[in-house]
Amino acid sequence: MNPFANVQAVTFDAGGTLIQPWPSVGHVYSEAAAQHGVKHLSPEILNNNFNAAWRARRDFNHTSDDWAALVDRTFAGLVDPPPSRSFFPTVYQRFAEPDAWRIYHDVFPALDALASKGILLGVVSNWDERLRPLLRNLKLESYFDTITVSCEVAFAKPSPVIFEHAAQKLGVPVEQILHVGDSMSEDVAGAKSAGLHALLLDRDNTTAVECQIASLCDIEALLREP
Repeated sequence: MNPFANVQAVTFDAGGTLIQPWPSVGHVYSEAAAQHGVKHLSPEILNNNFNAAWRARRDFNHTSDDWAALVDRTFAGLVDPPPSRSFFPTVYQRFAEPDAWRIYHDVFPALDALASKGILLGVVSNWDERLRPLLRNLKLESYFDTITVSCEVAFAKPSPVIFEHAAQKLGVPVEQILHVGDSMSEDVAGAKSAGLHALLLDRDNTTAVECQIASLCDIEALLREP
Protein backbone atom coordinates (compact mmCIF):
# COMPACT_ATOMS: atom_id res chain seq x y z
CA MET A 1 0.00 0.00 0.00
CA ASN A 2 1.21 3.49 -0.85
CA PRO A 3 2.28 5.20 2.42
CA PHE A 4 1.46 8.58 0.89
CA ALA A 5 -2.05 7.66 -0.26
CA ASN A 6 -3.72 9.79 2.42
CA VAL A 7 -1.56 12.91 1.93
CA GLN A 8 -3.66 16.05 1.64
CA ALA A 9 -0.92 18.67 2.03
CA VAL A 10 2.77 19.03 1.18
CA THR A 11 5.12 21.41 2.98
CA PHE A 12 8.55 22.46 1.76
CA ASP A 13 11.78 23.71 3.25
CA ALA A 14 12.91 26.96 1.58
CA GLY A 15 16.70 27.32 1.26
CA GLY A 16 18.27 24.40 -0.61
CA THR A 17 14.83 23.09 -1.55
CA LEU A 18 12.93 25.90 -3.29
CA ILE A 19 15.68 28.51 -3.69
CA GLN A 20 19.48 28.78 -3.63
CA PRO A 21 21.90 31.72 -3.28
CA TRP A 22 23.08 32.95 -6.68
CA PRO A 23 25.71 32.58 -8.01
CA SER A 24 26.77 31.36 -4.55
CA VAL A 25 27.09 32.60 -0.98
CA GLY A 26 30.77 33.31 -1.62
CA HIS A 27 30.05 35.40 -4.71
CA VAL A 28 27.50 37.51 -2.86
CA TYR A 29 29.84 37.97 0.10
CA SER A 30 32.73 38.91 -2.19
CA GLU A 31 30.64 41.49 -4.04
CA ALA A 32 29.39 43.02 -0.78
CA ALA A 33 32.94 43.29 0.53
CA ALA A 34 34.10 44.90 -2.72
CA GLN A 35 31.45 47.60 -2.37
CA HIS A 36 33.19 48.58 0.87
CA GLY A 37 36.70 48.62 -0.53
CA VAL A 38 37.72 45.02 0.22
CA LYS A 39 38.34 43.76 -3.29
CA HIS A 40 39.37 40.51 -4.97
CA LEU A 41 38.32 38.12 -2.21
CA SER A 42 37.95 34.62 -3.63
CA PRO A 43 34.32 33.42 -3.75
CA GLU A 44 35.61 29.84 -3.54
CA ILE A 45 37.50 30.51 -0.30
CA LEU A 46 34.48 32.32 1.12
CA ASN A 47 32.23 29.42 0.14
CA ASN A 48 34.54 26.96 1.89
CA ASN A 49 34.72 29.16 4.99
CA PHE A 50 30.97 29.63 5.04
CA ASN A 51 30.29 25.92 4.71
CA ALA A 52 32.65 25.20 7.61
CA ALA A 53 31.06 27.92 9.75
CA TRP A 54 27.57 26.66 8.88
CA ARG A 55 28.42 23.10 9.85
CA ALA A 56 29.92 24.28 13.15
CA ARG A 57 27.00 26.52 14.13
CA ARG A 58 25.31 25.92 17.49
CA ASP A 59 22.11 27.43 18.90
CA PHE A 60 21.60 29.32 15.67
CA ASN A 61 18.25 31.12 15.76
CA HIS A 62 18.48 33.00 12.44
CA THR A 63 18.58 36.40 14.14
CA SER A 64 20.56 39.28 12.69
CA ASP A 65 23.12 38.83 15.48
CA ASP A 66 23.46 35.12 14.68
CA TRP A 67 24.07 35.92 11.02
CA ALA A 68 26.59 38.64 11.90
CA ALA A 69 28.60 36.18 13.99
CA LEU A 70 28.51 33.57 11.22
CA VAL A 71 29.59 36.10 8.59
CA ASP A 72 32.45 37.19 10.86
CA ARG A 73 33.62 33.56 11.06
CA THR A 74 33.41 33.26 7.28
CA PHE A 75 35.65 36.31 6.79
CA ALA A 76 38.01 35.51 9.71
CA GLY A 77 41.60 36.29 8.74
CA LEU A 78 40.53 37.94 5.49
CA VAL A 79 39.32 41.37 6.61
CA ASP A 80 39.87 43.78 9.48
CA PRO A 81 37.68 45.02 11.10
CA PRO A 82 35.23 42.11 10.90
CA PRO A 83 32.06 42.51 8.79
CA SER A 84 29.89 42.96 11.90
CA ARG A 85 31.70 46.28 12.41
CA SER A 86 31.74 47.30 8.77
CA PHE A 87 29.79 45.86 5.82
CA PHE A 88 27.54 43.22 7.44
CA PRO A 89 24.37 45.35 6.92
CA THR A 90 25.09 45.26 3.17
CA VAL A 91 25.44 41.47 3.25
CA TYR A 92 22.24 41.06 5.27
CA GLN A 93 20.23 43.30 2.96
CA ARG A 94 21.65 41.66 -0.15
CA PHE A 95 20.11 38.32 0.78
CA ALA A 96 16.72 40.01 1.13
CA GLU A 97 16.85 40.89 -2.57
CA PRO A 98 15.42 38.46 -5.13
CA ASP A 99 18.32 38.68 -7.58
CA ALA A 100 20.63 37.13 -4.96
CA TRP A 101 18.59 33.94 -5.28
CA ARG A 102 17.55 31.46 -7.96
CA ILE A 103 14.52 29.20 -7.94
CA TYR A 104 15.40 25.58 -8.68
CA HIS A 105 14.23 24.41 -12.09
CA ASP A 106 11.85 21.77 -10.72
CA VAL A 107 9.96 24.07 -8.33
CA PHE A 108 7.28 25.61 -10.51
CA PRO A 109 6.44 22.37 -12.38
CA ALA A 110 6.14 20.50 -9.08
CA LEU A 111 3.98 23.15 -7.41
CA ASP A 112 1.72 23.41 -10.45
CA ALA A 113 1.26 19.63 -10.58
CA LEU A 114 0.42 19.34 -6.88
CA ALA A 115 -1.90 22.35 -6.89
CA SER A 116 -3.78 20.92 -9.88
CA LYS A 117 -4.52 17.82 -7.78
CA GLY A 118 -6.02 19.93 -4.98
CA ILE A 119 -3.06 19.33 -2.66
CA LEU A 120 -2.59 22.08 -0.07
CA LEU A 121 0.90 23.59 -0.10
CA GLY A 122 3.00 25.16 2.63
CA VAL A 123 6.49 26.30 3.59
CA VAL A 124 8.18 25.32 6.86
CA SER A 125 11.50 27.11 7.13
CA ASN A 126 14.20 28.10 9.59
CA TRP A 127 14.54 31.72 8.49
CA ASP A 128 14.07 35.32 9.59
CA GLU A 129 11.81 38.24 8.72
CA ARG A 130 13.27 38.42 5.20
CA LEU A 131 11.62 35.21 3.98
CA ARG A 132 8.03 36.32 3.34
CA PRO A 133 8.90 39.38 1.23
CA LEU A 134 11.57 37.36 -0.55
CA LEU A 135 9.09 34.65 -1.56
CA ARG A 136 6.65 37.36 -2.62
CA ASN A 137 9.25 39.06 -4.81
CA LEU A 138 10.25 35.72 -6.33
CA LYS A 139 6.57 35.10 -7.28
CA LEU A 140 6.44 32.03 -5.03
CA GLU A 141 4.30 33.23 -2.13
CA SER A 142 0.96 32.86 -3.94
CA TYR A 143 1.47 29.12 -4.36
CA PHE A 144 1.33 28.46 -0.65
CA ASP A 145 -1.68 28.17 1.62
CA THR A 146 0.54 28.83 4.62
CA ILE A 147 4.11 29.88 5.35
CA THR A 148 5.55 28.96 8.74
CA VAL A 149 8.83 30.67 9.68
CA SER A 150 10.92 29.79 12.72
CA CYS A 151 11.40 33.44 13.75
CA GLU A 152 7.63 33.86 14.00
CA VAL A 153 6.82 30.74 16.03
CA ALA A 154 10.01 30.81 18.17
CA PHE A 155 10.75 27.17 17.35
CA ALA A 156 13.11 25.96 14.63
CA LYS A 157 13.36 22.64 12.85
CA PRO A 158 13.91 19.89 13.94
CA SER A 159 11.53 20.84 16.77
CA PRO A 160 8.15 19.20 16.17
CA VAL A 161 6.48 22.43 17.30
CA ILE A 162 7.13 24.28 14.03
CA PHE A 163 5.58 21.42 12.06
CA GLU A 164 2.59 21.33 14.41
CA HIS A 165 2.09 25.06 13.83
CA ALA A 166 2.05 24.45 10.09
CA ALA A 167 -0.45 21.60 10.43
CA GLN A 168 -2.78 23.80 12.49
CA LYS A 169 -2.59 26.58 9.92
CA LEU A 170 -3.28 24.13 7.10
CA GLY A 171 -6.15 22.53 8.99
CA VAL A 172 -4.86 19.08 8.12
CA PRO A 173 -3.93 16.25 10.54
CA VAL A 174 -0.17 15.71 10.75
CA GLU A 175 -0.49 12.17 9.42
CA GLN A 176 -1.94 13.59 6.18
CA ILE A 177 0.98 15.99 5.56
CA LEU A 178 4.18 15.27 3.66
CA HIS A 179 7.22 17.48 4.33
CA VAL A 180 10.07 17.73 1.81
CA GLY A 181 13.50 19.25 2.46
CA ASP A 182 17.22 18.86 1.91
CA SER A 183 18.27 18.18 5.52
CA MET A 184 18.02 14.71 7.00
CA SER A 185 18.25 16.03 10.57
CA GLU A 186 16.08 19.14 10.32
CA ASP A 187 13.52 18.20 7.67
CA VAL A 188 13.14 14.43 7.68
CA ALA A 189 13.80 13.68 11.36
CA GLY A 190 11.98 16.83 12.50
CA ALA A 191 8.88 16.17 10.42
CA LYS A 192 8.71 12.53 11.44
CA SER A 193 9.01 13.46 15.11
CA ALA A 194 5.84 15.52 14.67
CA GLY A 195 4.00 12.68 12.94
CA LEU A 196 4.32 13.91 9.35
CA HIS A 197 5.49 11.91 6.37
CA ALA A 198 8.89 13.11 5.10
CA LEU A 199 11.11 12.92 2.04
CA LEU A 200 14.75 13.95 1.69
CA LEU A 201 15.44 16.00 -1.44
CA ASP A 202 18.88 15.15 -2.83
CA ARG A 203 19.18 16.54 -6.34
CA ASP A 204 22.80 15.35 -6.61
CA ASN A 205 22.05 11.78 -5.48
CA THR A 206 24.80 11.84 -2.88
CA THR A 207 22.87 9.92 -0.23
CA ALA A 208 21.21 6.54 -0.21
CA VAL A 209 18.19 6.53 2.05
CA GLU A 210 14.78 5.04 1.52
CA CYS A 211 12.92 8.32 1.86
CA GLN A 212 14.90 10.13 -0.86
CA ILE A 213 13.88 11.89 -4.07
CA ALA A 214 16.09 13.56 -6.69
CA SER A 215 13.53 16.08 -7.93
CA LEU A 216 10.49 17.85 -6.56
CA CYS A 217 8.70 16.60 -9.65
CA ASP A 218 8.88 13.09 -8.17
CA ILE A 219 6.39 14.00 -5.44
CA GLU A 220 3.23 14.02 -7.52
CA ALA A 221 3.96 10.56 -8.93
CA LEU A 222 4.55 9.16 -5.43
CA LEU A 223 1.23 10.49 -4.20
CA ARG A 224 -0.74 8.77 -6.96
CA GLU A 225 1.00 5.41 -6.78
CA PRO A 226 -1.43 2.59 -5.89
